[in-house]
Amino acid sequence: MYAYDELDRTLINERVEEFRDQVKRRLSGELTEDEFKMLRLQNGVYLQLHAYMFRIAIPYGTLSSEQLRRLAHVARRYDRGYGHFTTRQNIQFNWIKLAELPDALGDLAEVGIHAMQTSGNNTRNVTSDQWAGVAPGEIEDPRIWSELIRQYTTLHPEFSFLPRKFKFAITASPHDRAAIKIHDIGLRLHRNAEGETGFEVLVGGGLGRTPFIGKTIKPFVHGRDLLSYVEAILRVYNQYGRRDNIYKARIKILVHELGIDKFAKEVEDEWQEMRDSDTALTLDDAMIEDIRSRFTYPAYEKLPHTPEELKKAAHDPLFERWRKNSVSTHKVQGYAIVTLSLKPVGGPPGDATADQMDALADLADKYSFGEIRVGHEQNLALPHVAKRDLPALWNALDKIGLATPNVNLVSDIIACPGLDYCSLANARSIPIAQELTRRFANHETADLIGRLHINISGCINACGHHHVGHIGILGVEKNGEEFYQITIGGRADENAELGALIGPAVPYGEVADVVEDIVEAYLALRARPDELFVDTVKRLGVEPFRERVYATR
Repeated sequence: MYAYDELDRTLINERVEEFRDQVKRRLSGELTEDEFKMLRLQNGVYLQLHAYMFRIAIPYGTLSSEQLRRLAHVARRYDRGYGHFTTRQNIQFNWIKLAELPDALGDLAEVGIHAMQTSGNNTRNVTSDQWAGVAPGEIEDPRIWSELIRQYTTLHPEFSFLPRKFKFAITASPHDRAAIKIHDIGLRLHRNAEGETGFEVLVGGGLGRTPFIGKTIKPFVHGRDLLSYVEAILRVYNQYGRRDNIYKARIKILVHELGIDKFAKEVEDEWQEMRDSDTALTLDDAMIEDIRSRFTYPAYEKLPHTPEELKKAAHDPLFERWRKNSVSTHKVQGYAIVTLSLKPVGGPPGDATADQMDALADLADKYSFGEIRVGHEQNLALPHVAKRDLPALWNALDKIGLATPNVNLVSDIIACPGLDYCSLANARSIPIAQELTRRFANHETADLIGRLHINISGCINACGHHHVGHIGILGVEKNGEEFYQITIGGRADENAELGALIGPAVPYGEVADVVEDIVEAYLALRARPDELFVDTVKRLGVEPFRERVYATR
């Protein structure tokens, strides 16, 4: 966990009081809605279909048990008893009253939580690998660098009034769990031939109306130069980015129109000019170590690789199903990472009730050194669980509805709130996800299918990341009715690709049938039982799946 200092706490508290005054002036009529809009957006407040939506930052996906309890309090006191975890490691509350927003923000500030820059045309919540610091094989904990970026970019003028929203993601593992290639700036931590730690810098990724996979503009930037190089990128974006057309304002469009080589040269020239004029910030070792020292890690015990408790529990097939699905290898012997699915059968993806959050905070204190993680797949994780405690933890999770063994399987669906909440949406997302979880509720069937990610977006803004779903579902409107385009073959990992459209959009009532047709085609076409869906699509292309889906339509 990161320990915030007095400066952090002062900033958060002053921001609360500033926003309290802004809300007061809006309610009195002193501020119009147009005047208030930018102020509320920079504090994470959207006006959606039915009410204001409040988006809260969870920097690099790390929460303490105390913070999770406070989120439960906000859900219970100010909302309707639940929160929605998003693909940016945020949590959203959908029914907040404007007059009560400052009080909610004040309650969160007491435990070091804020909503600064979770919306608006600025840098958003910096995201990272939800297994950061505990994943085997990572170079080092990427949250250290995420925190440096968070501190440098928060309220920094160069990062706060951009042509459009801007998103960072950082990974330090060979397997990319942070989806860095679909971000405005993606950073991959690695070591060069001299053993120095630095970053491969990717720019121009993003989904939405015009999706792109990010491209590398610099294979290696030393850690001490990271902030200055990132600032050089933002300077170029601020100089050339479109402000006259919202659809062409993202940095991905600028990179595409200039070309990656031209864009990289512009950034390099800007960076060299900053360095020559001595305006480039260089991080010295002491500064980096200061941030690193503020991250505390558990006092792990020396434990056996396979404790007796685990051997006994292995005779229970239900426990074994959950263990094989939801428990992953930890870098410390005797410990494990436990992923908690927020995708129960028939439930809205990513939602957790206040009671669940409170109970999970207690379990984190008991079994995970008081720490919880949020992943971009809209699931949670306990990162420090002793293997001997897995059977007891499983029983406790099952009682609160957080032991569904479907992580990375066909019913572990990513979905935006869609037309049930969002004023931008064209179609519903949640009911589609709920129906699909019912269709694929059988665990034996899900295991037979294997790893298969379904992503659903209710509009072209792609908050459900449908472009990079193994199966992507996009809601569109046709003559006042809900239709859905289907793509296949997308992925968001280190081999990120955009999915390919299989054919014409299908009506709402046929979506689940189409997905079943695609899955059945995959089972018949795969070369061997362990060939993943995305690999089958890559090998055969779209045509065999198109034929299966549209043969009788």
